[in-house]
Amino acid sequence: MAIRGKSRPRTPGRPTAGGTDVREHLLDAALACFVRDGIAATSLRRIAIEAGVTPAMLHYYFGDKEQLLAELAQERIAPAVARVRESLATAGDDIHALVIAFVRGMMRSIEANPWLPALWVREVLAEGGGLRDHLVNVIGPQVPRLLAQRFAVARREGRIPRDVDPALLVTSLVGMTMFPAAGAPVWTRLFPERKMTPRNIERHAIAMLEHGLGLEDAS
Repeated sequence: MAIRGKSRPRTPGRPTAGGTDVREHLLDAALACFVRDGIAATSLRRIAIEAGVTPAMLHYYFGDKEQLLAELAQERIAPAVARVRESLATAGDDIHALVIAFVRGMMRSIEANPWLPALWVREVLAEGGGLRDHLVNVIGPQVPRLLAQRFAVARREGRIPRDVDPALLVTSLVGMTMFPAAGAPVWTRLFPERKMTPRNIERHAIAMLEHGLGLEDAS
């Protein structure tokens, strides 16, 4: 499903319920359905049931499912990615700082958006996922490709081992953060003595990467 357009301006005088922003409530309901059932399997009627409203109200705010997905991507997914991108901006040219910034930025984003790992697995990794094109065309240039370019420069300059592939290093970073978070309910059952929290995943990922890449803190 293609994601198009920007959010429509909010219509003055739209209905509210109990002081709650109805539009935000509808986005929350859509996100819950997409994470649980998948984008393709979720109809506007199903989202309306989740939100406790009529389908007409969804049409009032979003028009159709494609526009709803576009606005969800802009207002929920984009800020989650921006948190990671902003963390990278503080790292400068220090590869150690860059790797740590990515891991910490990713885990802070997951803490703030617990739905992110499950949505990523279902709608980006899974064949036919509704957000795969969004990752490639929108998110890709902002974080993964940027990281790979900086890792390539670092490898040429001898700051990371020659046998480390820059693109695969990006996938390793994502795998060491997103996958444990997405599988936390399973890992917690398998290892009940371990707490699979974002902070614990962060500490483990940093330790593994520092030792595996031979990175040293320049500070």
